[in-house]
Amino acid sequence: MKKWAYPLAVLTLFFFFVLHASYQSKTIENFDAKMADILLGNRLIEVFHYIGEPIFVVCVAIVLMVYLAWQMKNYRGLVFILLTFAAGNVLNQLLKKWVQRPRPEIEDQLTSFSFPSGHAMTGILYLFATAYILAENNRKVRKVQLWNVAIVLTILIGMSRVAGARHFASDVLAGWSVGFTWFIICVIWYERRKRRIEKDNE
Repeated sequence: MKKWAYPLAVLTLFFFFVLHASYQSKTIENFDAKMADILLGNRLIEVFHYIGEPIFVVCVAIVLMVYLAWQMKNYRGLVFILLTFAAGNVLNQLLKKWVQRPRPEIEDQLTSFSFPSGHAMTGILYLFATAYILAENNRKVRKVQLWNVAIVLTILIGMSRVAGARHFASDVLAGWSVGFTWFIICVIWYERRKRRIEKDNE
């Protein structure tokens, strides 16, 4: 992982807490309203919420874990997937219950809390983790292309939640922010464990 990603994770964590402290302010309310005006009802963007659905994320996790266990024999990677995918989802649920922000008021709205967006947070976690693992274990794949796809899909998943009125835009920003921070924490563990194993094998 590039060195600039580590201080960026600190900044995104700080940004999450800023959003948490200010989501009821007029500034954030105006921002949410403007983003809703731009995205609300966009069916093309709304379609991307499907690739952030839990069943889809679980399927990706299973495929990755099979790949890591059977093809790469990377059992440390299995723990990394569990930390990013599963533990990240648990963290999201805990944060939702802590903040308890209601979702936008629409008919047939979801009953769970809104902040931070689960799709945005788990989206960045599973897409970034997938890009990270594939870039590390397959030298034939171009890393830049992998990361570009992951970033674009992450953005589209987040935007889809605003387009479908399931979240405020600030919920999505919060999900991306704390999701990136958690991803880097998992990467730190993974890379330190990797260096320790390589040192023991010397």
